[in-house]
Parts: sequence; structure tokens; C-alpha cells
Amino acid sequence: MDLKDLYQDLIIDHNRSPRNFRKLPDAKHRAEGFNPLCGDKLTLYVNTDGDRITDIAFEGSGCAISVASASLMTESLKGRTASEARALFERVHALLTGASDVDVDGAALGKLAALGGVRAYPTRVKCATLCWHTLAAALDQRAAAPVSTE
Repeated sequence: MDLKDLYQDLIIDHNRSPRNFRKLPDAKHRAEGFNPLCGDKLTLYVNTDGDRITDIAFEGSGCAISVASASLMTESLKGRTASEARALFERVHALLTGASDVDVDGAALGKLAALGGVRAYPTRVKCATLCWHTLAAALDQRAAAPVSTE
């Protein structure tokens, strides 16, 4: 089994059994995300203590890439600060879009590196980044993420 197969298996696993897929009724931050091209919808809930993310969860429906990305994102953000979360968003975004102005260390991304295969399918980048844009909206206290133009 090669690395590409392992990544595909990870995406499939996170789609079938998404981590942190639940409502946080007492969330301090909440935002809605919608991808009209694919029909992906999600609500992201974030609890913080000061600047640190103490809990994060999501609900919604979408394609396998969208659900897996949200699952992987929520797993990777617990315990991080908001600024660390934003920096991670920039690295993941660069991985997905091939942006050359951001240094992307696949090994440092851990499981999130599995999303790198999406870069080969430009129309699916919005599916993978929806949760990240929704995270930014939640942290900025906006109710909804802007529709992505990637």
C-alpha cells in the first residue's frame, strides 16, 4: 500500500466516522458554512478559554471530502490558540491550492496532509476548505462564512 492509498483510506475513515460530529449547545463561537457548488453545509461550534480552543465540533452534511476535512480539522485544533489555528489554516490552504508563498511541511501537518490529494481536483478544493473558512468566521464572531472563491 502506498502513501496515496493510506491518505485515501484516512479520508474514507473520517467521512464514515467523523470525529467531533456533534452539537456544542454552550459554544462561545458558532458559524454556518455553505458550498453552493457541492451542497456541503456545516455548523461549526468552538469553545475557548481565553485564546485557546478547548472544544470544537461540527454538524451538517456534505461530500466525503468536506466531512473528512471538518473531522480532521477539529481533531487537529483542540488545545491550539486561535492564532495557531489561523496559521494552520494558511498552511492547509497552501497545501490544497499549491500556493507557493507559504511554506508547507507535509510531515508537520500530520493527518491533515491527507487532504493534499484534493489539489489534483480544483473543483473540490472548496469542499476541503469550507470548514476552515467557517472556522475563521466563528473566531471572528461572524455568523456565516463567506462563499469561497478558490
